[in-house]
Amino acid sequence: MTSTLITGIGELTTKDPELGRLTDAALVFTDGLVAWVGPATSAPAADARVDVEGRAVLPGWVDSHTHLLFAGDRTAEFEARMAGTSYTAGGIAVTVGATRAASDREVEDNLRRHIAEAVSQGTTTIETKTGYGLNVVDEVRSARIAAGVADEVTFLGAHLVPPGADADEYVALVIGDMLDAVAPHVRWADVFCEQGAFDEDQSRAVLEASRAKGLGLRVHGNQLGEGPGVRLAVEVGAASVDHCTYLSSADVDALAGSSTVATLLPACDLSTRQSLPPARRLLDAGATVALASNCNPGSSYTTSMAYCITTAVLQMRMTIEEAVTAATLNGAKALRRNDVGHLSPGARADVHVLDAPSTTHLAYRPGVPLTRAVWRAGVRQR
Repeated sequence: MTSTLITGIGELTTKDPELGRLTDAALVFTDGLVAWVGPATSAPAADARVDVEGRAVLPGWVDSHTHLLFAGDRTAEFEARMAGTSYTAGGIAVTVGATRAASDREVEDNLRRHIAEAVSQGTTTIETKTGYGLNVVDEVRSARIAAGVADEVTFLGAHLVPPGADADEYVALVIGDMLDAVAPHVRWADVFCEQGAFDEDQSRAVLEASRAKGLGLRVHGNQLGEGPGVRLAVEVGAASVDHCTYLSSADVDALAGSSTVATLLPACDLSTRQSLPPARRLLDAGATVALASNCNPGSSYTTSMAYCITTAVLQMRMTIEEAVTAATLNGAKALRRNDVGHLSPGARADVHVLDAPSTTHLAYRPGVPLTRAVWRAGVRQR
């Protein structure tokens, strides 16, 4: 066994309810797991020692919602949106065409490049979805490639009805041959329950069939307006419902009374020029709130979780502590993971060092790249 001591920590955010936030702290990890956390003056000996000289240390970001299996570019769509064109779900079809035309190598290289970019900014656990294939062959290909690279993989065959296809016939394909073929490669299934995508009955059919296959459930819901997404997610016991931009009082109450995580995607709402999610209402009601990047080529082309945190604090009235929790511990809850998102003994050694004395600087110094060092499962990444 080899061990590493990180010492000289000015502020250690553990996200462990018993340990909390420590000052003048240290931690030790051994063979990829946190072995000890406590005052620097009491730190045990280790094989290697890294002094971070008063900097802040926190768990690596858990990005629980991305769409990184794609090819092509949608710059023109972004420019049109900035000029006043409204966002609709239909732009997904552009990426579908480019992804189908790309080689396996191109799709995998693109995925690896984006994950490396995220890791360099402190993301140590990342989920990604299929959903730009929309036929059996390309959805299976996406799932297979992702399974070899990402931490968590989600089947999103129900992303959009392909142009020219009948919606009900396509749903039958998704919950039949497509699900059968993809299920061995993924842990989760998702559905875009939204106007212009899939209605409540179609979404329920996808979720129930996926659950019968043993997959965990996720839902895209309430992005473009109030709708059935949140209610359906809570009803079926989904791990998370993502977007939550437009919520009724009943939606907020349903989330607060359930274990379904409300995963907010503020970078997407800024890019599509929509309202930001009502984070304060959700938190005050007692709902569990996560933040994720929603990195995708159409509506949120960023891998920066720090950007999402800055937005959450400056524009969504979340505190720094709430935002950091949402991007670490609660992101892990959205993935039903208890081994990441915190720095407790026994957790995976995902360590993020900021070039700042406290996490407050994530919002205090917006846009400044603050990641100094990253360990992922005890292996240094930068």
